[in-house]
Amino acid sequence: MSRFASVLLDLSGVVFIGDEPIGDAVASIKDLRANGIPLRFVTNTTSQPRRALLVTLQHLGIEAASGDIFTPAIAARTLMQERGLSPHFLVHPALLEDFDVPSQGAVDAVIVGDAGGVFSYQTLNEAFRLIEAGAAFIALARNRTFKDTDGQLSLDAGPFVAALEFASRRDALLVGKPSASFYAAALADLGTSPRETVMIGDDVEADVAGAMQAGIAGILVRTGKYKTGDEARVDPAPTATVPDLRQAVNWILEQ
Repeated sequence: MSRFASVLLDLSGVVFIGDEPIGDAVASIKDLRANGIPLRFVTNTTSQPRRALLVTLQHLGIEAASGDIFTPAIAARTLMQERGLSPHFLVHPALLEDFDVPSQGAVDAVIVGDAGGVFSYQTLNEAFRLIEAGAAFIALARNRTFKDTDGQLSLDAGPFVAALEFASRRDALLVGKPSASFYAAALADLGTSPRETVMIGDDVEADVAGAMQAGIAGILVRTGKYKTGDEARVDPAPTATVPDLRQAVNWILEQ
């Protein structure tokens, strides 16, 4: 039996790109479940609501429930409810359904995610002015890039978050990976400790280095946004670097 009691698994670039599975990903996940290893899907995707991610998983034949998917939007919604914040959103329109937060009055928080085509000088400047006026500055994610459906890398939310940080001279509060609180929420749901959990991802910074800083083993896969030499860009190095999810699962089961 593997020494790992649970797995945290990134989605885009690891399990699928767009609506298509990557290699043997679907069967690999079934093998984890067949060996009694529970998992949670932890993604920094902020252009799709959790409902759409669940539909994609189920379409691929992957067993999952809504509560198995941890997203920055859900984390931000919880934070806003706890603090009674009234938000201004700079996010993809499709993501708004994950924010069921009634207005508390005047805007006192700016939420920034991967807004895609909604990013413009006007929308960024509007967000900047609110932040400059004192609104809380919350970033759903700060990934640099993602593997787009055309097979090329595209800008993710990170460059736009960085622009607002530069202009406002304020650091955003990050609620997605590699935030320690994001990983902690998934572990609490699984009921496992960091030392008996492993994270699998294609982003060496948000997925692997972030998990390892939280005491979780980190496996980097050479799919999705992976670029040659990524494993050498973080210290400590990934716990393991493997070609794809199939090899990651094999590595876990061999431990």
